[in-house]
Amino acid sequence: MQPSVTQTNETTHVKFATFNVSFAHDGDPSEHFEQWVMFMNIPYVEQEKVIQKWKHKQVNAQEKKLAERIIQIRNIAAIIQRVRPDILLLNEFNNDGNGEDYRALHGFQKHYLDIGQHINSIDGGEKLAPIHYPYKQSYATNTGLPSGLDLANNGYDPTDPNDAFGFGFYHGHYAFALLSKHQINTEKTRTFQTFKRKDLPNAMIPIVNVCSNEKPLPKGLACGDNWFSQHEWENIRLSSKNHVDVPITIATNAGENTIHLLLSHPTPPAFDSVSDNNKYRNSEENDFWRYYISNDGNLYDDNGIYGGLNSANFVIMGDLNADTTWGTTTDKRFNGIQRLMNHPLVNQALVKPEGKFVPTSEGGAQEPNRRNHPYPAIRTATFGTRADYAVSSATLSVVDSGVYWQAAGQDGRRLFNDERIGKRGADKEVSSDHRLVWVTIEL
Repeated sequence: MQPSVTQTNETTHVKFATFNVSFAHDGDPSEHFEQWVMFMNIPYVEQEKVIQKWKHKQVNAQEKKLAERIIQIRNIAAIIQRVRPDILLLNEFNNDGNGEDYRALHGFQKHYLDIGQHINSIDGGEKLAPIHYPYKQSYATNTGLPSGLDLANNGYDPTDPNDAFGFGFYHGHYAFALLSKHQINTEKTRTFQTFKRKDLPNAMIPIVNVCSNEKPLPKGLACGDNWFSQHEWENIRLSSKNHVDVPITIATNAGENTIHLLLSHPTPPAFDSVSDNNKYRNSEENDFWRYYISNDGNLYDDNGIYGGLNSANFVIMGDLNADTTWGTTTDKRFNGIQRLMNHPLVNQALVKPEGKFVPTSEGGAQEPNRRNHPYPAIRTATFGTRADYAVSSATLSVVDSGVYWQAAGQDGRRLFNDERIGKRGADKEVSSDHRLVWVTIEL
């Protein structure tokens, strides 16, 4: 969605950021888009009334829930205002499913980002400057979109999130949006929402491979059978949300500069029952971009145009739900993230744990290493992995990068940990279980 403004200031540095804002809460079938439209459009004065009642413990259960949702959204806004990215991908920013309803996105801008938040959340501290993004875009998603297929092998149910093209309790759940200070070229944006999984080179049909009494097999399936029927395999989509190539136009003294944003949010390589479906899907969703930056002719977009990226300048952005150095996605069967990030067109200084510009944080280094990650400072999520990426092409000159995750005792820690909120006082109750990751490029 484009405003009638023109970028006039000379630009030499551009900060690109990915942030899974966790506005899509898990396991709640009562969630719906209108709920988030309401949250995002509460005027600041009304927010303050609810929060003051909450601080003085004068709220009922419903008011408490609303106050803590407002605090979460404010904390997310404060993190964005602190880091001040020029171009920002918001994963898990719910929409109407088709990316056509901008009420929530505009409300987030008007009632949160356009109002200075505080570095120590509702406890005050430094007041941060508002940040405004004149260009905004919301994208269609496969999450919650009924497939008409029994993908969970327990009888088709149009309300079952596991039978949707992408997991979600409603169409638009777990969607993503883009905010930018630079012009978004919507005419040349390519989306791959309907790209078939079978059409990705080397895609694997998952098989039933957990053959024990601990997990009973679905009716009609035996150990070693294909998880999907042939009809299902012919029709399922690769992307759990969407894969989007967005050209961004950046003005410089030398003229206009175009950088392609490659946006996605693959399914987690977890939550499988008796097959490795999600593991393969995560790997293949990430591997899609490897074929794309190699300009593979087998790929086709939603307009039926074949071919990949015919440009050297790009930034891969998203909660990719995969770690290049630890866990399931280092298994050769599921290592699409490694194949992508090790591609020679990708800037290795941002990828390798020892790379000059690999994003790190003090908070990540300090966080208890419950999963024994070999490089704890590069973690981007409280569940212990590097899941989130803003990685440029090797053709672009990197100035700096980072993960905004404050350690104990640092200003801003309240934006991540607040024992007064929810049951845990951490993670997505306070802001998110992911951290904002950025890379700054010199043009």
